[in-house]
Order: sequence, then C-alpha cells, then structure tokens
Amino acid sequence: MAFDDTLVSVGLPVYNGADRVEKTITSVLAQDHRNIELVICDNASTDRTEEVCRDWAATDARVVYHRQPRNIGQLPNFSDAIRRSRGAFYRWAGDDNWLAPDYVSRCLEVFARDERLLLVTTQQAYTGPDGTTRTAPYTGTGYLSDDPVDRFAESLRMLNEDPFAMDPLYALMRRTRVMAVNRGPALLREDEIFAARMALAGPWGHVPEVLAGRDWEPQRLADIARKLGAPAWHVRVSTLIQCRELLRALGEVELTSAQRRRGRALVARMYVRRHGTVAVRRGRKLAGLVTSR
Repeated sequence: MAFDDTLVSVGLPVYNGADRVEKTITSVLAQDHRNIELVICDNASTDRTEEVCRDWAATDARVVYHRQPRNIGQLPNFSDAIRRSRGAFYRWAGDDNWLAPDYVSRCLEVFARDERLLLVTTQQAYTGPDGTTRTAPYTGTGYLSDDPVDRFAESLRMLNEDPFAMDPLYALMRRTRVMAVNRGPALLREDEIFAARMALAGPWGHVPEVLAGRDWEPQRLADIARKLGAPAWHVRVSTLIQCRELLRALGEVELTSAQRRRGRALVARMYVRRHGTVAVRRGRKLAGLVTSR
C-alpha cells in the first residue's frame, strides 16, 4: 500500500520557543511529502512565540495555530496536539527539533511494506549545549516481533542500554492507534512508560539513517519533576513508581499467563539492576568518606 497522498500531521507543542521554533517549522514544511499538516499548540507563551507562529499560519495554509488560554502543563499540551490533528499518521516535534526533507516519505515507505507497524523510528542526532552531536545506530530486531513481550523486553533493553539509538516518542505513528494507548499520568520517566506501552501495542519499524535531530542536555530528575508537575518526593522513588506503572501496563493488554510472567520478570530484573547500581555507587561513596578520614 502506498501513502503518497495521505495526510501526515506534525504536532508542535511549544512554550516560550520564539528563538527556536522557526527552524522546526521550516523543516516540517520542507518535507518532500506534500500532504502535511503542522498543528502548533502554544502553551500560553509569554515571549514572541504567538507572533512568530501566527505569522506562519497566516502565510501557509498547512499551519494550524492554537493558543491555550492558560498554561495547562507540558504533558496535557503534548496530548492536545495529537487530539487536534487530522492525519492518518502523526509525529510529535519539539521546538528544538529538525527533520530531513525526506523524513516523512522514508518512514511511509516502511509503513507501506508492513501493515502491522504501529510506528516507525529513525536514527537521530542529539546536539549538546557545547555543540557536540551524538548519535547511535539501532541494529536490533526485537521491536518487529509479533510477541508483545518480546517488544516490551526490547523497550526496556534500549532504555537501559543506549538511549541515543532512537526516541520512539519522536517517531512517525499511526495516529488513531497511538491515541488508543494509555499515556498515563504526569510521572517521572512517563516517556519511558509510554514507550513501553506502545511496544506492547504493536510492532515498530526503523529507518537506520539520521533523518531527524534535536537538542539534548542532561537534566536533574528534580527539574524534570517540576516541569511535569510531578510531586517532588517522586524523585526518591522514581524507579519504584516506573516499575509499578510498567506492571500496570502489562495488565492492560491481552497476554497469556506465560507472557505475563515473563513480562513481570523483566520488570523485576530492571528494578534490581537499577537499584544494584545505586547500591554500588553509594558503597563507593561511603568507602571514599571512610578512607579520607
């Protein structure tokens, strides 16, 4: 099946991105797939974001601009962008993102070859504050499995081993199928939880080339919690909360008893591995304090 004339929506949630957002808008509108819709959800910005985006909407009919009456929070604004979109396929884009001109068309080629696919990822470039760009290839096959727990296992593996290989939240998706996946509440690591839920929901394809990029800077969990509106105490038990939500995700899909046991064992191993790392780190710190006296 070809998707040459299919409407593809890009949702751009933004807050105070006047100095960055035009690069993203330009790259979306430069796609060689011509049937594009860009839906901008402005979370009540206080800078020139509204002016910049309204200018684009006035000059290009493909741009739809919506301004929230008040700041509704980061995650609700992201969710509003996909709800306001009309395309059969959808991609979120941050205000610091860029897409190669053939990004959409290359992803659609992968969808056309496999009707099972929920989404298609690509290799991405991540640019740090010092201008250094990092990227990593993805060579796995777990996301293509028909077994949802195989895909779930691959999701947990990638989150813990190589976060630069892909970012499934910034993939091209089948919009209505992804909207049916429970996004869950605003929690620390909610993006990782949502990625695991999408892995359970269907197979993923991949284009092994750098077709997109974004800025990247390490952030403290406390800062992320503040942006999401999550309680500060979540920082201390973030892994426990994440594992609880992953177990809940396994309970939301149809699995055999054996699959469910395997999925729960994967979550348990992740919890032990992360807390084992913390224990080793704390032990080394304690040893350093003892020897320094």
